[in-house]
Amino acid sequence: MKEVKIVEAPQGHSGSGFFATSFDEAIGLARSYSLWPLPFATSCCGIEFMATMGAHYDISRFGSERPSFSPRQADLLMVMGTIAKKMAPVVKQVYLQMAEPRWVMAVGACASSGGIFDTYSVLQGIDRIIPVDVYVPGCPPRPEQIIDGLMQIQYLAQNEKLRRRNTDEYQELLASYNIQ
Repeated sequence: MKEVKIVEAPQGHSGSGFFATSFDEAIGLARSYSLWPLPFATSCCGIEFMATMGAHYDISRFGSERPSFSPRQADLLMVMGTIAKKMAPVVKQVYLQMAEPRWVMAVGACASSGGIFDTYSVLQGIDRIIPVDVYVPGCPPRPEQIIDGLMQIQYLAQNEKLRRRNTDEYQELLASYNIQ
């Protein structure tokens, strides 16, 4: 039987009846265990995501039990499956409607690189239209891989500084995708 991994408290000072840490650490810990994913599923990777939401894998153990189907209430965009070029503006619009901070996970070979569909009508990776934080490989990826990708997003959310999104580097990244 595996041991249960307990979340470690952020660095700080503790005493009798109190614990003090930096604001960045506390907010990062809260963000990482309260991600609200927006599943943008178009094909077989969406079925694997459904299995991930089920009782056997139970993504809610990681604080993501509330899938949001409204971009304005989500902070993690999970793009799963084949994205046609006609659908690319919709994906970008959904991304733009999400509030900062927002993260993107490309699930499966089709969302990451177009997969086996090297045709004129299929977008060869969503990173051509929006920035991607984590790629989950596979065709389709197993639920364990999707959970691993979610854990990587949690790590990014926990360790991101509050003002990183205001930096010139981040603004240049968004400008490279024609995002204001």
